[in-house]
Amino acid sequence: MQIKRISYLLLVMLLMTIGVINTVEASNMPKLKLSINDKVSSVDTLMKNNSFYVSLRDLSEAMNVKMTGTLTVLTITGTNGWMTIYADDQVAIKSDGSKVSMLSFKHEGKLMVPLREVSSYFGYNISYQSQENLLRIKDSKVTLSDAEFVTKFSAELKAMTVVVPTIPVASKGKVVYLTFDDGPTATTGQLLNVLMEHHAKATFFMIGNNVQKYPSAVKRTASEGHGLGLHGITHVKDKFYKSPAAARAEMDTDKQYIKKITGVSPRLIRTPYGSKPYFTKTFRDKMLGDGYRLWDWNVDSMDWKYKGDSTSIYNTVMNQVSRLEKEKTTPIILLHDQKETLKVLPQIIESLKKKGYSFELISPDMTPVNYWNDTR
Repeated sequence: MQIKRISYLLLVMLLMTIGVINTVEASNMPKLKLSINDKVSSVDTLMKNNSFYVSLRDLSEAMNVKMTGTLTVLTITGTNGWMTIYADDQVAIKSDGSKVSMLSFKHEGKLMVPLREVSSYFGYNISYQSQENLLRIKDSKVTLSDAEFVTKFSAELKAMTVVVPTIPVASKGKVVYLTFDDGPTATTGQLLNVLMEHHAKATFFMIGNNVQKYPSAVKRTASEGHGLGLHGITHVKDKFYKSPAAARAEMDTDKQYIKKITGVSPRLIRTPYGSKPYFTKTFRDKMLGDGYRLWDWNVDSMDWKYKGDSTSIYNTVMNQVSRLEKEKTTPIILLHDQKETLKVLPQIIESLKKKGYSFELISPDMTPVNYWNDTR
Protein backbone atom coordinates (compact mmCIF):
# COMPACT_ATOMS: atom_id res chain seq x y z
CA MET A 1 0.00 0.00 0.00
CA GLN A 2 2.82 2.43 0.85
CA ILE A 3 4.55 1.76 -2.49
CA LYS A 4 1.28 2.33 -4.36
CA ARG A 5 0.68 5.60 -2.52
CA ILE A 6 4.20 6.85 -3.27
CA SER A 7 3.78 5.91 -6.94
CA TYR A 8 0.46 7.75 -7.04
CA LEU A 9 1.96 10.89 -5.51
CA LEU A 10 4.88 10.81 -7.94
CA LEU A 11 2.41 10.57 -10.82
CA VAL A 12 0.45 13.54 -9.50
CA MET A 13 3.63 15.60 -9.07
CA LEU A 14 4.69 14.75 -12.62
CA LEU A 15 1.32 15.77 -14.07
CA MET A 16 1.36 19.02 -12.12
CA THR A 17 4.91 19.75 -13.30
CA ILE A 18 4.05 19.37 -16.97
CA GLY A 19 0.84 21.34 -16.58
CA VAL A 20 -1.71 18.60 -17.17
CA ILE A 21 -3.30 19.37 -13.83
CA ASN A 22 -2.99 22.12 -11.28
CA THR A 23 -4.91 20.46 -8.48
CA VAL A 24 -6.10 17.01 -7.54
CA GLU A 25 -9.85 16.78 -7.20
CA ALA A 26 -10.72 15.85 -3.61
CA SER A 27 -7.16 14.70 -2.93
CA ASN A 28 -6.29 14.84 0.77
CA MET A 29 -9.78 16.18 1.46
CA PRO A 30 -12.19 14.50 3.89
CA LYS A 31 -14.32 11.81 2.40
CA LEU A 32 -17.19 11.51 4.85
CA LYS A 33 -20.11 9.19 5.41
CA LEU A 34 -23.33 11.16 5.23
CA SER A 35 -25.52 11.15 8.34
CA ILE A 36 -29.26 11.27 7.64
CA ASN A 37 -31.60 12.26 10.45
CA ASP A 38 -30.67 9.99 13.36
CA LYS A 39 -28.51 7.49 11.47
CA VAL A 40 -25.03 7.27 9.97
CA SER A 41 -25.50 6.08 6.40
CA SER A 42 -23.15 4.29 4.01
CA VAL A 43 -23.29 7.17 1.53
CA ASP A 44 -19.90 8.71 0.68
CA THR A 45 -19.51 12.43 0.05
CA LEU A 46 -16.66 14.13 -1.79
CA MET A 47 -15.43 17.73 -1.65
CA LYS A 48 -15.19 19.75 -4.86
CA ASN A 49 -14.98 23.55 -5.14
CA ASN A 50 -15.65 23.86 -1.41
CA SER A 51 -18.99 22.03 -1.77
CA PHE A 52 -20.03 18.50 -0.84
CA TYR A 53 -21.06 16.20 -3.68
CA VAL A 54 -22.80 12.85 -3.40
CA SER A 55 -23.92 10.11 -5.77
CA LEU A 56 -27.46 10.93 -6.84
CA ARG A 57 -28.41 7.25 -6.78
CA ASP A 58 -27.07 6.73 -3.27
CA LEU A 59 -28.67 9.92 -2.00
CA SER A 60 -32.04 9.00 -3.54
CA GLU A 61 -32.02 5.63 -1.80
CA ALA A 62 -31.04 7.22 1.51
CA MET A 63 -33.81 9.83 1.27
CA ASN A 64 -36.29 7.17 0.11
CA VAL A 65 -37.18 8.96 -3.11
CA LYS A 66 -37.57 7.31 -6.52
CA MET A 67 -34.94 7.75 -9.23
CA THR A 68 -35.39 6.99 -12.94
CA GLY A 69 -33.55 7.78 -16.16
CA THR A 70 -30.03 7.55 -17.57
CA LEU A 71 -26.67 8.81 -16.39
CA THR A 72 -27.18 12.07 -18.31
CA VAL A 73 -30.90 12.69 -17.64
CA LEU A 74 -32.15 11.60 -14.22
CA THR A 75 -35.44 12.29 -12.45
CA ILE A 76 -35.93 11.94 -8.71
CA THR A 77 -39.45 11.98 -7.29
CA GLY A 78 -40.56 12.48 -3.69
CA THR A 79 -43.81 13.21 -1.92
CA ASN A 80 -43.38 16.97 -2.34
CA GLY A 81 -42.35 17.08 -6.01
CA TRP A 82 -39.78 15.98 -8.56
CA MET A 83 -36.54 17.21 -10.08
CA THR A 84 -35.00 16.28 -13.43
CA ILE A 85 -31.25 16.75 -13.74
CA TYR A 86 -29.68 17.25 -17.17
CA ALA A 87 -26.02 16.43 -16.57
CA ASP A 88 -24.74 17.55 -19.97
CA ASP A 89 -26.42 20.95 -19.68
CA GLN A 90 -25.59 21.37 -15.97
CA VAL A 91 -29.16 22.38 -15.14
CA ALA A 92 -32.16 20.94 -13.34
CA ILE A 93 -35.90 21.42 -13.89
CA LYS A 94 -38.14 21.28 -10.83
CA SER A 95 -41.79 20.24 -10.64
CA ASP A 96 -42.83 23.89 -10.27
CA GLY A 97 -41.31 24.58 -13.68
CA SER A 98 -38.27 26.49 -12.41
CA LYS A 99 -34.84 25.91 -13.94
CA VAL A 100 -31.71 26.14 -11.80
CA SER A 101 -28.01 25.64 -12.32
CA MET A 102 -26.93 22.14 -11.23
CA LEU A 103 -23.21 21.51 -11.42
CA SER A 104 -22.53 17.78 -11.61
CA PHE A 105 -19.78 15.39 -12.65
CA LYS A 106 -19.30 11.68 -13.15
CA HIS A 107 -17.17 9.73 -10.71
CA GLU A 108 -16.63 5.96 -10.74
CA GLY A 109 -19.68 5.47 -12.98
CA LYS A 110 -21.99 7.56 -10.81
CA LEU A 111 -23.44 11.03 -11.28
CA MET A 112 -22.26 13.26 -8.44
CA VAL A 113 -24.55 16.17 -7.55
CA PRO A 114 -24.31 19.00 -4.97
CA LEU A 115 -25.72 17.71 -1.70
CA ARG A 116 -27.16 21.02 -0.53
CA GLU A 117 -29.05 21.75 -3.76
CA VAL A 118 -30.76 18.35 -3.99
CA SER A 119 -31.43 17.58 -0.35
CA SER A 120 -32.90 21.02 0.41
CA TYR A 121 -35.43 20.63 -2.41
CA PHE A 122 -36.77 17.52 -0.69
CA GLY A 123 -37.13 19.19 2.68
CA TYR A 124 -33.75 18.55 4.31
CA ASN A 125 -31.50 21.02 6.10
CA ILE A 126 -27.76 20.44 6.08
CA SER A 127 -25.24 20.90 8.87
CA TYR A 128 -21.49 20.36 8.83
CA GLN A 129 -19.18 20.36 11.84
CA SER A 130 -15.67 19.69 10.63
CA GLN A 131 -14.23 19.28 14.11
CA GLU A 132 -16.69 16.46 14.76
CA ASN A 133 -16.49 14.92 11.26
CA LEU A 134 -20.25 15.42 11.09
CA LEU A 135 -22.02 16.04 7.79
CA ARG A 136 -25.75 15.62 8.31
CA ILE A 137 -29.04 16.24 6.53
CA LYS A 138 -32.21 16.49 8.60
CA ASP A 139 -35.93 16.77 7.92
CA SER A 140 -39.01 16.85 10.17
CA LYS A 141 -38.43 13.24 11.29
CA VAL A 142 -35.19 14.08 13.15
CA THR A 143 -35.19 13.65 16.94
CA LEU A 144 -31.52 14.15 17.92
CA SER A 145 -29.78 17.51 17.99
CA ASP A 146 -26.31 17.67 16.44
CA ALA A 147 -24.75 17.61 19.91
CA GLU A 148 -26.80 14.54 20.92
CA PHE A 149 -25.94 12.88 17.62
CA VAL A 150 -22.21 13.44 18.16
CA THR A 151 -22.43 11.98 21.65
CA LYS A 152 -24.34 8.91 20.50
CA PHE A 153 -22.18 8.15 17.45
CA SER A 154 -18.79 9.45 18.61
CA ALA A 155 -16.95 6.25 17.69
CA GLU A 156 -18.47 6.11 14.20
CA LEU A 157 -17.75 9.78 13.56
CA LYS A 158 -14.10 9.44 14.54
CA ALA A 159 -13.70 6.69 11.97
CA MET A 160 -15.47 8.55 9.18
CA THR A 161 -12.63 10.77 7.93
CA VAL A 162 -10.54 8.84 5.42
CA VAL A 163 -7.80 10.56 3.44
CA VAL A 164 -8.01 9.04 -0.02
CA PRO A 165 -6.35 9.98 -3.28
CA THR A 166 -8.76 10.28 -6.17
CA ILE A 167 -8.26 10.37 -9.89
CA PRO A 168 -6.66 13.61 -11.08
CA VAL A 169 -8.73 15.51 -13.63
CA ALA A 170 -7.63 17.91 -16.31
CA SER A 171 -7.31 21.43 -14.98
CA LYS A 172 -9.50 24.22 -16.33
CA GLY A 173 -6.70 26.62 -15.51
CA LYS A 174 -7.28 29.80 -13.59
CA VAL A 175 -10.87 30.93 -13.11
CA VAL A 176 -12.32 34.43 -13.01
CA TYR A 177 -15.90 35.47 -12.28
CA LEU A 178 -17.25 38.43 -14.23
CA THR A 179 -20.26 40.00 -12.52
CA PHE A 180 -22.50 42.81 -13.78
CA ASP A 181 -24.70 44.89 -11.47
CA ASP A 182 -27.69 47.21 -12.03
CA GLY A 183 -29.07 45.69 -15.23
CA PRO A 184 -30.73 44.94 -17.41
CA THR A 185 -30.42 48.12 -19.47
CA ALA A 186 -30.53 49.19 -23.09
CA THR A 187 -26.87 48.11 -23.21
CA THR A 188 -27.39 44.51 -22.04
CA GLY A 189 -27.78 43.13 -25.56
CA GLN A 190 -24.45 44.61 -26.62
CA LEU A 191 -22.75 43.25 -23.48
CA LEU A 192 -24.13 39.80 -24.32
CA ASN A 193 -22.79 40.16 -27.87
CA VAL A 194 -19.29 40.84 -26.50
CA LEU A 195 -19.48 37.88 -24.12
CA MET A 196 -20.69 35.60 -26.92
CA GLU A 197 -17.96 36.78 -29.28
CA HIS A 198 -15.27 36.05 -26.67
CA HIS A 199 -16.85 32.81 -25.39
CA ALA A 200 -17.09 34.20 -21.86
CA LYS A 201 -19.74 33.61 -19.20
CA ALA A 202 -20.84 36.11 -16.57
CA THR A 203 -23.26 36.48 -13.66
CA PHE A 204 -25.77 39.32 -13.77
CA PHE A 205 -27.18 40.78 -10.54
CA MET A 206 -30.37 42.42 -11.75
CA ILE A 207 -32.59 45.18 -10.35
CA GLY A 208 -36.26 44.26 -10.32
CA ASN A 209 -37.51 47.53 -11.79
CA ASN A 210 -35.13 47.08 -14.72
CA VAL A 211 -36.19 43.45 -15.10
CA GLN A 212 -39.74 44.71 -15.64
CA LYS A 213 -38.53 47.28 -18.17
CA TYR A 214 -36.29 44.98 -20.25
CA PRO A 215 -37.79 41.47 -20.08
CA SER A 216 -36.35 40.38 -23.42
CA ALA A 217 -32.82 41.14 -22.17
CA VAL A 218 -33.47 39.02 -19.08
CA LYS A 219 -34.73 36.15 -21.20
CA ARG A 220 -31.75 36.34 -23.53
CA THR A 221 -29.29 36.46 -20.62
CA ALA A 222 -30.75 33.23 -19.24
CA SER A 223 -31.07 31.48 -22.60
CA GLU A 224 -27.40 32.11 -23.44
CA GLY A 225 -26.28 30.39 -20.26
CA HIS A 226 -25.30 33.31 -18.07
CA GLY A 227 -25.98 33.39 -14.34
CA LEU A 228 -28.88 35.33 -12.85
CA GLY A 229 -28.70 37.00 -9.45
CA LEU A 230 -30.78 39.46 -7.44
CA HIS A 231 -29.92 43.10 -6.68
CA GLY A 232 -33.19 44.25 -5.12
CA ILE A 233 -35.81 46.59 -6.53
CA THR A 234 -34.97 50.20 -5.72
CA HIS A 235 -31.19 50.37 -5.19
CA VAL A 236 -32.00 53.18 -2.74
CA LYS A 237 -30.06 52.80 0.49
CA ASP A 238 -32.71 54.27 2.81
CA LYS A 239 -35.42 52.08 1.30
CA PHE A 240 -33.56 48.78 0.94
CA TYR A 241 -31.89 48.96 4.37
CA LYS A 242 -34.94 50.40 6.14
CA SER A 243 -35.40 47.04 7.87
CA PRO A 244 -34.54 43.36 7.35
CA ALA A 245 -38.13 42.80 6.22
CA ALA A 246 -37.81 45.57 3.62
CA ALA A 247 -34.60 44.08 2.22
CA ARG A 248 -36.13 40.61 2.12
CA ALA A 249 -39.23 41.91 0.36
CA GLU A 250 -37.13 43.56 -2.36
CA MET A 251 -35.17 40.37 -3.05
CA ASP A 252 -38.30 38.20 -3.03
CA THR A 253 -40.05 40.53 -5.48
CA ASP A 254 -36.98 40.68 -7.72
CA LYS A 255 -36.91 36.88 -7.77
CA GLN A 256 -40.59 36.70 -8.70
CA TYR A 257 -40.06 39.07 -11.63
CA ILE A 258 -37.16 37.02 -13.01
CA LYS A 259 -38.95 33.71 -12.48
CA LYS A 260 -42.01 34.93 -14.37
CA ILE A 261 -39.85 35.78 -17.39
CA THR A 262 -37.33 32.92 -17.38
CA GLY A 263 -38.69 30.17 -15.14
CA VAL A 264 -35.50 30.48 -13.07
CA SER A 265 -35.65 31.31 -9.34
CA PRO A 266 -32.29 32.94 -8.53
CA ARG A 267 -30.77 32.35 -5.11
CA LEU A 268 -27.67 34.51 -5.52
CA ILE A 269 -27.99 37.98 -4.02
CA ARG A 270 -25.82 41.08 -4.05
CA THR A 271 -26.98 43.95 -1.90
CA PRO A 272 -26.87 47.60 -3.04
CA TYR A 273 -23.42 49.17 -2.43
CA GLY A 274 -22.08 45.83 -1.16
CA SER A 275 -22.88 44.05 2.07
CA LYS A 276 -20.69 46.17 4.37
CA PRO A 277 -21.47 48.06 6.48
CA TYR A 278 -25.25 48.02 6.12
CA PHE A 279 -26.11 44.31 5.72
CA THR A 280 -25.57 43.41 9.36
CA LYS A 281 -26.24 40.09 11.07
CA THR A 282 -29.91 40.97 11.65
CA PHE A 283 -30.37 41.45 7.92
CA ARG A 284 -28.38 38.33 7.06
CA ASP A 285 -30.35 36.18 9.50
CA LYS A 286 -33.55 37.33 7.82
CA MET A 287 -32.25 36.65 4.33
CA LEU A 288 -29.78 33.78 4.37
CA GLY A 289 -31.72 31.22 6.39
CA ASP A 290 -34.00 30.38 3.47
CA GLY A 291 -31.49 29.61 0.77
CA TYR A 292 -30.33 33.00 -0.48
CA ARG A 293 -26.54 33.15 -0.96
CA LEU A 294 -24.73 36.48 -0.41
CA TRP A 295 -21.93 37.46 -2.83
CA ASP A 296 -19.74 40.55 -2.89
CA TRP A 297 -16.57 41.06 -4.98
CA ASN A 298 -12.81 41.37 -4.56
CA VAL A 299 -12.06 43.40 -7.71
CA ASP A 300 -13.85 46.74 -8.07
CA SER A 301 -13.50 47.99 -11.64
CA MET A 302 -14.55 51.49 -10.52
CA ASP A 303 -16.46 51.78 -13.79
CA TRP A 304 -19.19 53.51 -11.80
CA LYS A 305 -16.66 56.24 -11.01
CA TYR A 306 -14.52 56.49 -14.14
CA LYS A 307 -17.45 56.13 -16.57
CA GLY A 308 -15.96 56.85 -20.01
CA ASP A 309 -12.31 56.70 -18.89
CA SER A 310 -11.63 53.25 -20.33
CA THR A 311 -7.91 53.36 -19.55
CA SER A 312 -8.51 53.92 -15.84
CA ILE A 313 -11.12 51.15 -15.70
CA TYR A 314 -8.81 48.70 -17.48
CA ASN A 315 -5.79 49.51 -15.30
CA THR A 316 -7.87 49.30 -12.13
CA VAL A 317 -9.12 45.82 -13.01
CA MET A 318 -5.80 44.38 -14.16
CA ASN A 319 -3.82 45.79 -11.22
CA GLN A 320 -6.23 44.20 -8.73
CA VAL A 321 -6.24 40.89 -10.63
CA SER A 322 -2.42 40.83 -10.56
CA ARG A 323 -2.47 41.38 -6.79
CA LEU A 324 -4.95 38.56 -6.26
CA GLU A 325 -2.91 36.32 -8.54
CA LYS A 326 0.07 36.70 -6.21
CA GLU A 327 -2.20 35.81 -3.29
CA LYS A 328 -3.57 32.79 -5.25
CA THR A 329 -7.09 34.20 -4.88
CA THR A 330 -9.78 33.81 -7.54
CA PRO A 331 -10.92 37.21 -8.90
CA ILE A 332 -14.57 38.20 -8.61
CA ILE A 333 -14.86 41.33 -10.72
CA LEU A 334 -17.53 43.98 -10.15
CA LEU A 335 -18.67 45.63 -13.38
CA HIS A 336 -21.84 47.49 -14.25
CA ASP A 337 -24.34 47.03 -17.04
CA GLN A 338 -23.68 50.39 -18.70
CA LYS A 339 -22.46 51.69 -22.07
CA GLU A 340 -19.13 52.95 -20.69
CA THR A 341 -18.19 49.46 -19.50
CA LEU A 342 -19.11 48.05 -22.88
CA LYS A 343 -16.21 49.94 -24.47
CA VAL A 344 -13.51 48.44 -22.25
CA LEU A 345 -14.96 44.95 -21.72
CA PRO A 346 -13.33 43.32 -24.81
CA GLN A 347 -9.89 44.54 -23.74
CA ILE A 348 -10.39 43.22 -20.19
CA ILE A 349 -11.53 39.81 -21.42
CA GLU A 350 -8.68 39.45 -23.91
CA SER A 351 -6.08 40.38 -21.30
CA LEU A 352 -7.52 37.92 -18.79
CA LYS A 353 -7.45 35.19 -21.44
CA LYS A 354 -3.79 35.91 -22.14
CA LYS A 355 -3.12 35.47 -18.43
CA GLY A 356 -4.72 32.00 -18.64
CA TYR A 357 -8.11 32.70 -17.11
CA SER A 358 -11.38 31.03 -18.04
CA PHE A 359 -14.72 32.64 -17.30
CA GLU A 360 -17.08 30.70 -15.05
CA LEU A 361 -20.51 31.25 -13.49
CA ILE A 362 -21.16 31.75 -9.80
CA SER A 363 -23.55 28.99 -8.74
CA PRO A 364 -25.74 28.60 -5.63
CA ASP A 365 -23.87 25.50 -4.42
CA MET A 366 -20.54 27.36 -4.19
CA THR A 367 -19.32 28.72 -0.87
CA PRO A 368 -20.30 32.42 -0.90
CA VAL A 369 -17.63 35.11 -0.90
CA ASN A 370 -18.70 38.24 0.97
CA TYR A 371 -17.26 40.86 3.28
CA TRP A 372 -18.78 39.25 6.39
CA ASN A 373 -17.34 35.80 5.63
CA ASP A 374 -20.88 34.49 6.07
CA THR A 375 -20.91 31.15 4.25
CA ARG A 376 -24.58 30.35 4.71
